[in-house]
Order: sequence, then C-alpha cells, then structure tokens
Amino acid sequence: MVFVMQRLVKMTPFLFGIGFIAPLLIQIMALGGFAGPWGLSRAAFGLAFGAGWGLLAVWRGRWL
Repeated sequence: MVFVMQRLVKMTPFLFGIGFIAPLLIQIMALGGFAGPWGLSRAAFGLAFGAGWGLLAVWRGRWL
C-alpha cells in the first residue's frame, strides 16, 4: 500500500497536467476562438500539452 501511495504522489504533476492544465487550455482556446495546431482538435492538443508538461515536471522534479 505504501508503494502504491508513493507512486501516486510521484505522478501527481502528470495528473495535474491532464486534469487541470488540459481543460484550462481547452477552455482558453475555445474562448479565444483558436483551433488546435497541426490539424489537432482543441481537446487533443490540450491533453498532449498537459500530459507533456506533467511528464516533464515528473522527470525533472519541478514545474519550471
């Protein structure tokens, strides 16, 4: 159980990226009238961006 909790806490930036950053970016793009780049939908781009930023934060150990 401790192992599972340690892994979950370590992956928190990734979960934050797909659970908060992605929907926020999707809504900002929708309000601004922007389409996703490279033919992607807003949702696909938002999830890719949020997941990428979250994984980078997990890998580096910090957000910035």
